[in-house]
Amino acid sequence: MTQDERRIYLIQKLIDEQPLYKDLTVPSDEAEQKKLLRSLMNVRPPYPIGEDFLTVQDEYLREETARKGVTDIADLTPMEPGIYLWQGDITTLKCGAIVNAANSQMLGCFCPCHGCIDNAIHTYAGIQLRLACAKLMERQGHEEETGKAKLTPAYNLPCDYILHTVGPIIHGGVTEKDKILLASCYRSCLELAEQNEIGSVAFCCISTGEFHFPNDKAAEIAVQTVKEYRRQTSSKIEVIFNVFKDTDYEIYRELLG
Repeated sequence: MTQDERRIYLIQKLIDEQPLYKDLTVPSDEAEQKKLLRSLMNVRPPYPIGEDFLTVQDEYLREETARKGVTDIADLTPMEPGIYLWQGDITTLKCGAIVNAANSQMLGCFCPCHGCIDNAIHTYAGIQLRLACAKLMERQGHEEETGKAKLTPAYNLPCDYILHTVGPIIHGGVTEKDKILLASCYRSCLELAEQNEIGSVAFCCISTGEFHFPNDKAAEIAVQTVKEYRRQTSSKIEVIFNVFKDTDYEIYRELLG
């Protein structure tokens, strides 16, 4: 199959799953096809699907990521020993684990084509990720607590694992409890990575954006917590601070000197 044929195949399979979509037609425009496929994946509940679909999906997603370009941690220059700053799309980063800023349901973002990192990670990892998260949450029996972390495979992403953590949501001003919970997100991810012998972790800007934690305060907590963890535990885990916006890049660059 060509990449276009794979995309159309996947769209049609997802349409055929739901009687609700029976009147949907596959658009001829490539950009609209990609938008529709992402939307159908985003809203799909976590129930199983055939191996034929997964085989084509995996080929499609890996080719899409290859076309975007993969960045390997081995090719990055550290700001200081063991600590990196990298601006780019975290779904294209090859390292031990990337961190997903999840919500308490831990099932990914169900809003079609939403701009959050949770949506992007679930989209390009593939629908297996939502299935894996659903199993974790079913075993747990309750929503994920703020400041904790969970580990899943990365499926079609170039990294090996995904660390999922729920950061604090800010309502009004930042409280001391919010700061403690955000620091706990970073520490929990590092501890879980250490337990699973993961050599490198890429952190997104947890709790900023949709969760409204001020970017500068969040970055200060992130850098301080990571440095303290590495110093206190003598950890050899390499840490990448991943940013997407120019403003966050400048904040982290100043903090890291």
